[in-house]
Amino acid sequence: MQRFVKALGLVAAMVSAPVMAGAETLADALAAAYKNSHLLDQNQAVLRAADEDAGIAVANLRPVVGFVVQGGWRKFDNGTASMAMPQANYEAFSSSASLTASMVLWAGGRGQLGAQAAKESVLSTREALVGVEQQVLLAAVSAYVNVRLQSEIVALRESNVRVITQELRAAKDRFDVGEVTLTDVSLAEAALAASNANLAAARGELMVARERYKAVTGAYPGKLAGLPKPPATAKSLEAAKSVAERTHPAIKQMQHEVRVAELNVQIAKTVLGPTLGAEVSASEDLDTGLGSVGLGLSLNQTLYAGGKNAATYRKALAGKDAARAGMLQTTVQVEEGVGQAWANLAVASASIAASQQQIQASQKAFDGVREEATLGARTTLDVLNAEQDLLSARAARLQAEAGRYIGVYSLLASMGLLTAEHLKLGVPTYDPEAYYNAVKDAPAMSAQGARLDRILKKIGN
Repeated sequence: MQRFVKALGLVAAMVSAPVMAGAETLADALAAAYKNSHLLDQNQAVLRAADEDAGIAVANLRPVVGFVVQGGWRKFDNGTASMAMPQANYEAFSSSASLTASMVLWAGGRGQLGAQAAKESVLSTREALVGVEQQVLLAAVSAYVNVRLQSEIVALRESNVRVITQELRAAKDRFDVGEVTLTDVSLAEAALAASNANLAAARGELMVARERYKAVTGAYPGKLAGLPKPPATAKSLEAAKSVAERTHPAIKQMQHEVRVAELNVQIAKTVLGPTLGAEVSASEDLDTGLGSVGLGLSLNQTLYAGGKNAATYRKALAGKDAARAGMLQTTVQVEEGVGQAWANLAVASASIAASQQQIQASQKAFDGVREEATLGARTTLDVLNAEQDLLSARAARLQAEAGRYIGVYSLLASMGLLTAEHLKLGVPTYDPEAYYNAVKDAPAMSAQGARLDRILKKIGN
């Protein structure tokens, strides 16, 4: 019993112990998860693709310049002479070059609207990336806490095996002197077998938790330090919801999606109007040296397209309505998530208080039953049941503490604040502005292109 109490005291000391030299901290796990997340890499690439869409939209406002160089050979074979064409056999070569530049001068603002829509899509994708970042960091917190929890559960189970082993020895000794029956010995043996099974299950859960930790952070856990003080959240549920409405990436993403839908409506309107274009061309016959230069304007207007343009406009209107409804629904879901996280945190806190009372009561009951058993007033089964109740109470306390700690970070995520910047991890973070600023003007082979190469190298692509 003394060894059991000492083991439990050691577990409690491990929970509250300061960070030891060489131990992995929660901040280390969060930083590793941020650096090694393939999910973040994937969505960062998606964001860069959206950045390129913004550059494409800008490029559509510029002239298109192209050239054509042609060369040809022809063989003439006129074997029958006539008044119109004498008999002749000869070959001819021809070559020419032309340069053409064309540009849309006016299309009702379609190009500018497309560029604005592409920029809003970029901003929307950035918020989606923030949402993925929150998922990655919350998974790291959960993995870290769960490895510690399962390690502590294993320690409890090992202590339980040692205590029941002592009970089995005591039962055998008492059986030898005739104080108990063989039934008491069998009960202790069955309890020991069940305890060993529970220990094996706990070790299996620890292995599963270690695998999850590796999947999240990129490496198996070593010696894990104690949990630091959790970050501050909000003083009230209303305050938490207010913050979420302003900062949650899902809401901000949908706000940009609504703006894109509104711009698409305006773009659809421009399809119903005319388009004015210009073209400049220069060509030269390379054989004769004769050339020409031309300038042309074109005004295009679709008079009838079978109802396609009108249907496109109505589709855009429906898309705008859907986007607005989606934003409102997202807000409802975010507020619900905040409420659930707040409730789960309150439940975990209440569970900790209740389990602490349960531990105190179970400890007194176990001590009393054990003492009474030595006097013959209690059976071996009573002692084993009391010990199991104490073990369950301690395990419940550990699980409630782990749930409360993860609940704090879950609440932060529901508020939109679980980011590397807000947590001040000190890890180099992905800068979405850097790549966008390098490609928003659609650079080709230029000084901007060289700068883009440096940015790609910096972010590891």
